[in-house]
Amino acid sequence: MAQHRVVLLPGDGIGPEITTVARRLLEAVSERHGFELVFEEKPIGGSAIDATGEPLPASTLAACKASDSVLLAAIGSPRFDSLPREKRPETGLLGLRAGMDLFANLRPVKIVPALIDASSLKREVIEGVDLMVVRELTGGIYFGQPKGRLEADGDERGFNTMTYSGSEVDRIAKVAFDIARERRGRLCSVDKANVLDVSQLWRDRVDAMAPGYSGVEVSHMYVDNAAMQLVRDPRQFDVLLTGNLFGDILSDEAAMLTGSIGMLPSASLGSDGPGLFEPVHGSAPDIAGQDKANPMAMVLSAAMMLRIGLKQSAAADALEAAVDRVLAAGFRTGDLMAEGCTQLGCQAMGQELLKAL
Repeated sequence: MAQHRVVLLPGDGIGPEITTVARRLLEAVSERHGFELVFEEKPIGGSAIDATGEPLPASTLAACKASDSVLLAAIGSPRFDSLPREKRPETGLLGLRAGMDLFANLRPVKIVPALIDASSLKREVIEGVDLMVVRELTGGIYFGQPKGRLEADGDERGFNTMTYSGSEVDRIAKVAFDIARERRGRLCSVDKANVLDVSQLWRDRVDAMAPGYSGVEVSHMYVDNAAMQLVRDPRQFDVLLTGNLFGDILSDEAAMLTGSIGMLPSASLGSDGPGLFEPVHGSAPDIAGQDKANPMAMVLSAAMMLRIGLKQSAAADALEAAVDRVLAAGFRTGDLMAEGCTQLGCQAMGQELLKAL
């Protein structure tokens, strides 16, 4: 029997609740499909600060790097907003991505027929939407140096550096080209090349790679136009490739096409080693501990982990099918509630998913 070591990072807010649901489903689906998952839970973010004083303990990073895959729920809490930047929960997540060298973030956005009326956009705009955002994750303005705050000329100034090397652009572009070749063969690279030198480099490197992918149609779009087009005509997109800052914004915008950010999974991958799989949504501290959380994105992230990280495609298909069946049967958490549907809490939704599985 194949055995896979999975590190679970429940994190903060609703994280422990949705982790409990995902773990039960993973245990059930692995038993049915003939492989074993060995779980190890580790602290990160606010829970790690409470336990150790650090948002990313060395033991957590070491366990993640030694695993076969990592499943993260959510991090963050207003309780820690007054801490120095390097001590906040979000710094732990950035450190985890950098420490595992996870440079490629994949965010699929696909309309579920049962939820099409949950979207704030018209049915005729979003019907049939199926796109993938490929976001560079360890470079750009979030990691560029120098950065900081200083006193100058009697005023205070804050500064960050947006920077990419050609090799950094090449490796994330290759991921996007490879995905586009396996999908519908359309790649749209998003930048701000009319203003930013770093975007001009980005565009040049993408164009230089394009001849090696003759079956992929390449286009370019400025980020402000891309933001508009995502709500005007999202069906035009297949694979969206972009840098860290623009990708952070556009992927959350794209997530809302589905009606709830609580439905979107993601994967963060490196050149080798384990991947990190996590829902797109945050820790939702306002509903933490109230059994109101939507566990669907966490479950779909677990499915992405099975398919991409552990190469257990049949088990991944089974989890995704369970989600579709439960939604088609009219069960909803509060964020997706609609007339004629049955509202459930997080744990009850987990039970329905287990039944459907």
